Amino acid sequence: MDFEWTEEQQIFRRTVREYAQKKIKPLVRTIDTQKTIPHDIIKDLANLGLLAPTVSKDYGGAEVDWTMACIAAEELGRADISLAIPVLYLVEAAWGHIFNCYGTPEAKKEYLPKVTKGEAFLGIAVTEPTGGSDIVGAARTIATHQKSTWNLNGEKLFISGITESSTWGGIHLTLAKTDPTAGHKGFSFFGVPLKDNPQISTTLLEDMGRMGISTGGFTMDNVCVSDQYLIGEENKGFYYAMEGFSAARVLIGATCVGAGEAALEMGMDHIKNRDAFGRKLGSFEGIQFPLAEQYTNLESVKLLTYKAAWTMDQMYHRKTKTHHDVALAAAMTKLRAPIYAFEAMNEVADWLGATGYTKEYDIEMGIRGVRSYSIGAEGTMNIMRIIIARELLGKEFLPYRK
Repeated sequence: MDFEWTEEQQIFRRTVREYAQKKIKPLVRTIDTQKTIPHDIIKDLANLGLLAPTVSKDYGGAEVDWTMACIAAEELGRADISLAIPVLYLVEAAWGHIFNCYGTPEAKKEYLPKVTKGEAFLGIAVTEPTGGSDIVGAARTIATHQKSTWNLNGEKLFISGITESSTWGGIHLTLAKTDPTAGHKGFSFFGVPLKDNPQISTTLLEDMGRMGISTGGFTMDNVCVSDQYLIGEENKGFYYAMEGFSAARVLIGATCVGAGEAALEMGMDHIKNRDAFGRKLGSFEGIQFPLAEQYTNLESVKLLTYKAAWTMDQMYHRKTKTHHDVALAAAMTKLRAPIYAFEAMNEVADWLGATGYTKEYDIEMGIRGVRSYSIGAEGTMNIMRIIIARELLGKEFLPYRK
C-alpha cells in the first residue's frame, strides 16, 4: 500500500492547479453572476486536455486514468468553489467515457473531436418530470425502431448543459424505453442532438447554484435518429447509465474535496488574522475543534474518493475488480463527499460571521453549488444507501424488488 503520488501525477496536479488558480479562480464570481463560462476558459480547458479527458486519443482525448481524472476534478473544484466548471468537467469526463466505450465509430468520429476541442457539448439525459430516483418506474420516454431509424418521444428534465448543447452543438446521451415490458432490461441509450432540431423544444430552469452551466430540460416529439446513434447494444442502456453514474459519482467526490479544502483554507486564513476578545479567533477551542472535525472529514472522504478511483482503474485497466466493486466504492464516496463539503463550508461561514452572509466572500457560492450534489445530482443520498446495502446484502434485499 502506497499513498505517495507518482511523479507524473504530481506534475499533472501542479499543472492543473497553477492554471486553475491563475485563470479560473479570479473569474468565479463573474461566472456566477453572468451565468456563463467564458469561451477563453473553455478553449484553455481544451488545450490542457481537460474536456472529456477520459476519451481516446484517436478523438482528441487524453486517455487519462480515473486517478488522474480525479486529480483534475479536485483542482478544478478548489479553484471554482461555485462548482460550475467542475460540473462541466465531470459530466463530459464521465459520459464521454461511456460514449467512447459504447458509441458507434461513426457517431464518435462526428462528435468526440468537437467535444474535446470545446466546440460541442456532451451531456446526459436520464431524469424525467415524473421522477428521478425511480428510473425504471417513472420513465415515460419511448423509442421505437423503424427500418434504420429510431423514433423518440418523451421529456427529460433537470438536465445539465441545455444552453451549451443548444448553442455549441453536441449530443445528450438519452435513456429511453425500447421494450416497455422488460423493466430495467428494456432501456436503450441514444445520442440525441439538441441544436437546430425542430422536433425538440427546450426549457431552462434557474438553479440556486453552479450558475455558470445551464440546467433545464427538453421534449422530444417524434425525434428521429439513425441506428448509428444507438449507444451500445439495444436494451442495455440501463447498465451503461449505471456505469456512467458510478464514474460521475467518483468525480463528484473529487470536486467536493477540492471545494471543501478551498473553503477550509479560506476559513483558516480568516481565523488566524481576525481578532476577538483580545485574541485571534483561531486560538479559541470553539473554533479549533470544528476545524479539526471538518479537516478530518475531508481527509476521510479524500481517501474514499481516491480508493474509488483506484478501484475503477483496477476494473478498466487491469480487470481485477468488477462493476459491483466500483458501484460500492462510488456510492460510498457520493454518500459522504457532498455532505462533508457542505458542512465544512457552512462551518466556515459561521467563522466569517456577518460577512459570511454576504457576497464579499466566495463561501456562499460554494454552499449553493455543493448542495446540488446531495439533493439529487447523480443520485440522492438514500439511493447511495440502497446501492451500498445492495452490494453488501445482495439484490434479493432491494426494497423495491418484487
